[in-house]
Amino acid sequence: MYICVCNAIRESELRDAARRCPGDPDAVYEALGCRPQCGQCLDEAAELLIEERALVSAGGLTPA
Repeated sequence: MYICVCNAIRESELRDAARRCPGDPDAVYEALGCRPQCGQCLDEAAELLIEERALVSAGGLTPA
């Protein structure tokens, strides 16, 4: 599923980047080589970052 249509960022790509890159959605987008454009995705992206990092912290996943 696409999270960011403007940049064609898929959920799986964002989750992988969340495990590799600290910071807010802007920092993660930068690590993916882009930046938010319309901003419609930022709330959902932030939620995914929190969720993914919580899984890593709980030992459910290993950092990429």
